[in-house]
Amino acid sequence: MALPIPADSEPVKAPLVTQPLGFFGSLRAARTNLLGILPELAVRQPMVSGKTGVRWHMVMDPKALRRILLEKVEDYPKSVVTKNLLRPAIGDSLFVAEGQHWRWQRRAAAPAFSPRNIANLAPVMTAAAEAAAERIAQAGPRAVDVYAEMVRTTFDVISDTTLSGEKRFDRKAMHRAIDNYIDIAGRVSVFDLMGLPGWVPRPGRIVSGNAVARMKQVADDAIRDRRETQAHTPPDLLDLLIAGEDPETQRRMRTPEIRDNLLTFIVAGHETTALTLGWALYLCAFAPDIQSDVAEEAKAVLGTRAATAADIPNLPRTREIVDEALRLYPPAGLLSRTALAEDELGGRQIRPGDTVMVPIYALHRNRLLWDRPDAFDPARFREGVPVDRYAYLPFGDGPRICIGAGFALQEAVIILATLLARFRFRPVAGRTPKPVMIITLRPEGGVWLTAEPI
Repeated sequence: MALPIPADSEPVKAPLVTQPLGFFGSLRAARTNLLGILPELAVRQPMVSGKTGVRWHMVMDPKALRRILLEKVEDYPKSVVTKNLLRPAIGDSLFVAEGQHWRWQRRAAAPAFSPRNIANLAPVMTAAAEAAAERIAQAGPRAVDVYAEMVRTTFDVISDTTLSGEKRFDRKAMHRAIDNYIDIAGRVSVFDLMGLPGWVPRPGRIVSGNAVARMKQVADDAIRDRRETQAHTPPDLLDLLIAGEDPETQRRMRTPEIRDNLLTFIVAGHETTALTLGWALYLCAFAPDIQSDVAEEAKAVLGTRAATAADIPNLPRTREIVDEALRLYPPAGLLSRTALAEDELGGRQIRPGDTVMVPIYALHRNRLLWDRPDAFDPARFREGVPVDRYAYLPFGDGPRICIGAGFALQEAVIILATLLARFRFRPVAGRTPKPVMIITLRPEGGVWLTAEPI
């Protein structure tokens, strides 16, 4: 049964904390939903500080964020907790590495994500969008978990753009391993909150060792097979990583480095885009008038075909939906850094060892920075409307801005426009998704919608 949505209501949001949680309360919240540690003050103030085992600061002030992410980036490396959570799975890849080891990898990998190479991969995205539309159509009038559909769609994209449909690549096994790792090992432990070093064993991460081993074995096999065959035309991301070279040192990635970065792209490259699309479709169903406006644009541009990279400049309303979904439900809802040096942020003293958090979820809803911050209003991203660069950080910023941002945005617009041109999505009574963050901000319970052909 379709659920009518009041015109003045707001889309679902996570409840924020109004009372101090204490050490064990924070641990419980962090293990079940990281958004549960965010104080309500974080959407009303530029900074919030406290102590839970270690001193911490939540920063929502754009000037301070510019300092952390751009001006003093070397003094604010990824936090110990972040590294402890992710290093077992993705090693010292681009997402985790620091300093010179990060810099040479970034330079070697950058050509793989050039606008030309991303555009060359667009036909894979178009084919995946077409396949998703066909599956939704075949499901008929019944409710569909569109988030699950988007997970399948974006995993097909990342599989074919990283491995070009490698026959020996077991997609289901890899997907199960990724989910297993996030569910078991991607949760903050009491040791993390106490600030204990990464070499102290975390029970959940010991249990998840088999999942990590399976992920790495699949990637190693794919790299070995690719080295024994010719590169594809156009080259996929694995070809480009193998061929990549740091122009300053002429250093190339060895198999372990290629594998860790390949796993990073596979894990992050499909999960984050699937989340963006799942939440975007929920928002479109939530606001039928906005959905109609965007659908008209998509139908006028596409007719009955799937979108391509060439269509993106003609789909500004679709891009606005993607941008607003990334604001309300940023896949990386919380970034964490560990201060290495004395500093001052927003008038507060920062000491070496302090945890400095960038709660993207709260930043994107901060009342000092956004008008009606909890409302769904994609027009706020319309051309000519000013947006403070450091008030909107779905991909981070500075030298460590997400290397795959262009890839993700191209994919999201292609898939979303294709679906909105063909279906009218409506919410389902009693199936409102719940924003829950473990490593990424997922819709707990899925995004259940009915899809009526237009």
